[in-house]
Amino acid sequence: MIAAGFVVLSVAVLVWTYSSIPRAAMACGDAPLAALALRRRFLAAALAWVAIAMALAWIGVLKRWDVRPPPLMGLLVCILALGPIIARSEAGDRLARGLPLAALVGLQSFRLPLEVLMHRAAADGLMPVQMSYSGLNFDIVTGATAVMLAAWLRAGHPPRAVVRAWNILGLLLLANIVTVAVLSTPLFAAFGSSADRLNTFVTEVPFVLLPTVLVLTAWAGHLIVFRALRVSRDR
Repeated sequence: MIAAGFVVLSVAVLVWTYSSIPRAAMACGDAPLAALALRRRFLAAALAWVAIAMALAWIGVLKRWDVRPPPLMGLLVCILALGPIIARSEAGDRLARGLPLAALVGLQSFRLPLEVLMHRAAADGLMPVQMSYSGLNFDIVTGATAVMLAAWLRAGHPPRAVVRAWNILGLLLLANIVTVAVLSTPLFAAFGSSADRLNTFVTEVPFVLLPTVLVLTAWAGHLIVFRALRVSRDR
């Protein structure tokens, strides 16, 4: 059930993006055919990215801790680089300009069920406890406040400073848990070298979806919110 939860959440955020791109593109003035073509390009890129990550996990490449640098670290560098690339892409531009802020903020609410799922994974021994909200992960705050802020954005006009502050907080909390996750790998073993303290589950199928889809969505999503705030200010 935990594995299924990670798959369902990953599919959900990809489907949200897939369905939002043409709507956002047409709101920006794109022709319907151009909007659909942009959606197809997004789908092809997303499927290729997920397929590569799943294949690397399936054949055991990501489990190689005897090489320097470990392959998982290279994957994390790719995720770090992809965030701004996605935000600055044509799809990122259309999402920032064509969707309301409430939708972009509301997307981050997936982090609320994700943190509940991660807590259960830690309780069942799949994931080290320091990566859950029983340990050093406070990202559940981002998911919970995303729900409230999105509702406020739909119902009224909160100050842009509030949205910006929330976005910065979400980025800081994301950076915190990513740092904890990296320090929990066998490369650093900062929280202990026993099996229950090491972060190795993200090198396996389907848990590799956590960094490659869910963390990437949160990272790129925050950058797109910043872009949307800048567009709103210019208007």
